[in-house]
Amino acid sequence: MRIAIAQLDLTIGAFDANLELMRSAVDEARRGRAELVVFSELATTGYPPGDLLERADFVDRNLEQLDRVAALSDDALGIVVGFVDRNPSGAGKGLFNSAALCVGGRPVARTRKCLLPTYDVFDEARHFEPGGPARPLLFRGLRLGVSVCEDVWADPDLDGRSLYHRDPVIELVEGGAELLVNISASPFELGKAAQRRDLVRRYAAQSGRFFVYANQVGGNDELVFDGHSIIVDPTGRVVVRGRDFAPDLLVYDLEVGAAEGAPGELREVAGSTEEEAVRALELGLGDYVRKTGFESVVLGLSGGVDSALTAAVAARALGPDRVLGVAMPSRYSSAGSLADAELLAANLGISFCVIPIDGIFQAYLDDLAPTFAGAAPDVTEENIQARIRGNILMALSNKLGRLVLTTGNKSELAVGYATLYGDMAGGLAVISDVPKTMVYRIARHLNRRGEVIPQSTLDKPPSAELRPGQTDQDSLPPYDVLDRVVEGYVERCRSVEQLVAEGLERATVERVVALIDRAEYKRRQAAPGIKLTAKAFGIGRRYPIVADYTGLHRSRG
Repeated sequence: MRIAIAQLDLTIGAFDANLELMRSAVDEARRGRAELVVFSELATTGYPPGDLLERADFVDRNLEQLDRVAALSDDALGIVVGFVDRNPSGAGKGLFNSAALCVGGRPVARTRKCLLPTYDVFDEARHFEPGGPARPLLFRGLRLGVSVCEDVWADPDLDGRSLYHRDPVIELVEGGAELLVNISASPFELGKAAQRRDLVRRYAAQSGRFFVYANQVGGNDELVFDGHSIIVDPTGRVVVRGRDFAPDLLVYDLEVGAAEGAPGELREVAGSTEEEAVRALELGLGDYVRKTGFESVVLGLSGGVDSALTAAVAARALGPDRVLGVAMPSRYSSAGSLADAELLAANLGISFCVIPIDGIFQAYLDDLAPTFAGAAPDVTEENIQARIRGNILMALSNKLGRLVLTTGNKSELAVGYATLYGDMAGGLAVISDVPKTMVYRIARHLNRRGEVIPQSTLDKPPSAELRPGQTDQDSLPPYDVLDRVVEGYVERCRSVEQLVAEGLERATVERVVALIDRAEYKRRQAAPGIKLTAKAFGIGRRYPIVADYTGLHRSRG
């Protein structure tokens, strides 16, 4: 059987535009003489649709979309597509996350997602009812074992414990499935593509069956979907691999029942963590800008590495002509920083302007002087500068129609070293899930074939330049230490005691953990950011603001 996987970048709710993408994929698959085209999870709506599922009209449009997609099939070409189905039982949630098999211009069979993830960024039990026993679908006398995304994540070998009490893929195999198919919308995080590949390989090898895995690609809000669709043969060998971070159409001839498959095309994918990260940021930023209706962006260029990396990603994602960098020097800005910002803009080929803020800053100081009389300068004056810059960027956004990109990294956001309504003001926090040490790694990766980010930016000590002689390390531990604490406490949920046992200094851990907890209210007001790690700040981390628990066990005596 000749199988085609249509790995598409779909926009949530853009029914007409999405149909055209699917129609184009079906036409190409038909020209390639494919017999079955496989689309991704909830391809009729785009994933994740969130609370749009509470709108009856949205669900109706999705069902109409299913019929429109089904009409693309015929007696020679079948289609598997993800859609939202209604639950007619009168009990449980009102919807199913489903897959339909379409033949001859209509849906002829359907199956339902069995395992509904409710961890990290997922909350599918909010809207969906889990499916019943998984049973194969009949297609030209062949029993297709179709599962949906999370249904393939029940394998206890993944981390020693399954989250579920059933395994839909095993149910399909035991039900006589001859070919396994999983339609997915599996969000990206660093290293996850390898996890997915290993899961599919184990199921294929254990069952002795071909396994077709189709994943969504593209950016939707905070999530990036990286594609990496694959076909694995009965020996557990990957015989076909799709592109990463780009749409693709894969066509492969497989012989159901054969002991192994012939080698197919393995598309080139990122060869390092740094390249994987920059491709994810590029796709996430580009799709966020385009899908929200913007054409260009603006950001502040401080001469530091964070704004430099953000600008570099924007230039790659949108093209240099759609990026405006703005330097906003004050009395504390060094000549070197302004020179670095200008050199970066030249290296990237982006537009650049300088708007000094010292006169505005002095006006603030003069007007506040009577009220501040007798109070020593402190972080208040530092924050005023950041807020002036935020106001300028928002003014440029309003006047020029450009989306403001914020430039703070995960390390700063974790400990609250970011100013509300200042450097946190904007529409997208591009590197908010990139720790500072990784910012440097990615920046050096971008420079590997020639200077993109000025070397002087990489060499100088990090500083917000909001007071004389300021550096980040005046009040923070070294970033390699800080990032170890943030990674342990935020991403691995380790306690203070566990982090100390891993070799970190107790006083440092306690101080950083207290800063992380104290800054939760700031993060709630931050722009959405692009998820790269296992636990990003945002929809996947639900911590209370009003709480008094740090995990520190102290005596009241």
